[in-house]
Amino acid sequence: MSLKNVRLEVMRFLENDVDALIKKYLVPIEKIWQPSDFLPDSEGEGFMNDVTEIRELAKELPYDFWVVMVGDMITEEALPTYESWLMEVEGINQEERNGWSRWIKQWSAEENRHGDVLNKYLYLSGRVNMREVEITTQHLICDGFDIGTGRDPYKNFVYTSFQELATYISHLRVAQIAKKFGNKRVAKMCRIIAGDEMRHHNAYAEFVQRIFDVDPNQMMLAFQDMMKRKITMPAHFLRESGNKISTAFEEFSNTAQRIGVYTATDYVEILEKLIKMWDIGNIRDLNEEGEKAREYLMKLPNRLHRLSDRLAVPENSFEFKWVRPAIG
Repeated sequence: MSLKNVRLEVMRFLENDVDALIKKYLVPIEKIWQPSDFLPDSEGEGFMNDVTEIRELAKELPYDFWVVMVGDMITEEALPTYESWLMEVEGINQEERNGWSRWIKQWSAEENRHGDVLNKYLYLSGRVNMREVEITTQHLICDGFDIGTGRDPYKNFVYTSFQELATYISHLRVAQIAKKFGNKRVAKMCRIIAGDEMRHHNAYAEFVQRIFDVDPNQMMLAFQDMMKRKITMPAHFLRESGNKISTAFEEFSNTAQRIGVYTATDYVEILEKLIKMWDIGNIRDLNEEGEKAREYLMKLPNRLHRLSDRLAVPENSFEFKWVRPAIG
């Protein structure tokens, strides 16, 4: 049986539990938070006063903070790319609306709220050139991405396990910075987004664990392959108006590293957490290939730690078109 057919069989086997996993990890629409819960009520008499307060508090937050928050928002707003990519994964059947496609649709619906609330807040803040941000967002959706997973469900679930945890860290750190500057609204908003990301991370990590239980060798090889390629962030084709895909994502990443929102050390620590969570060192019934893959993965964190220790981050901020200077 081909690897593709083996993966399809495993996905069909695991699909029997998808409805239970939806109930475990996703929240019914009527019960989950919505963006309007964190934004001024446009129907209320105090709407303009609330907007004025948002704009005044926004003046206190530094330039690099806004770069990271805009980058996070654009990443969230590129959701159509992520949903369309995942709907093409082997074993996820959109036409039959099987259990896996129901998961992707409901997961996407939850994720959609993140870009929505961040976008509206940034619009009200007065610190962001929204037209430039919107151009970047449209470019990112138009350019798409290639995260190195193909249609392989094993590799895609490794990617989402890693990426959801990285996004949790980023949103949580943004919340902590906002709180430090006395911006309770942004702190609460980003903290609750981070909570969603952690819940989604736990779901995808459980998917991987279940695959390890039934197909340990191929799951180990998929994990190794993704780490050899490096986990590419979904906004790696980020660009501003009038520019080609080049420096924007690198400078956004430098900014995030500089202010401690998401760092090279975080990358390695996520890998270490996944190795521990999936108990990579104690998985049984591996063949020779699987053992070599395990050995590679177990040694990788120390090697990456040595590399991250030597990483130099530029001290000066890059001038993005997205962010306006604070006035007054």
